[in-house]
Amino acid sequence: MSRHDLQPKPDRPDVVRATVGWDRPLQTFFAQVFFRTEDEPAEGEPLVWIGTEPGELLSAEAAIAVVAPHAVIPPDLCRQLTADMQSSIGIEDGSQQVAAKRYLFGSTH
Repeated sequence: MSRHDLQPKPDRPDVVRATVGWDRPLQTFFAQVFFRTEDEPAEGEPLVWIGTEPGELLSAEAAIAVVAPHAVIPPDLCRQLTADMQSSIGIEDGSQQVAAKRYLFGSTH
């Protein structure tokens, strides 16, 4: 799994951070935006979280589009995310990942 933490846009004081990455076991990119809340003013809570289901976000561009309104996007982020995905091609799930997928999704795919 890869993870890239992004800084909020200067005009978004309600955002603590945004995160994008590649989740190899779920074969999906993911995107999170952590918003400042009364209970979590410093750490924030992930009120936007997409990419928790197998194959939900199939491209780096789709994950970036989720966080773009909230975070500063580095110019090479798409390339980095695509490389993260490509570096995991051919890696198989371990026994615990297989068991978790069967439990959560009813299959290993």
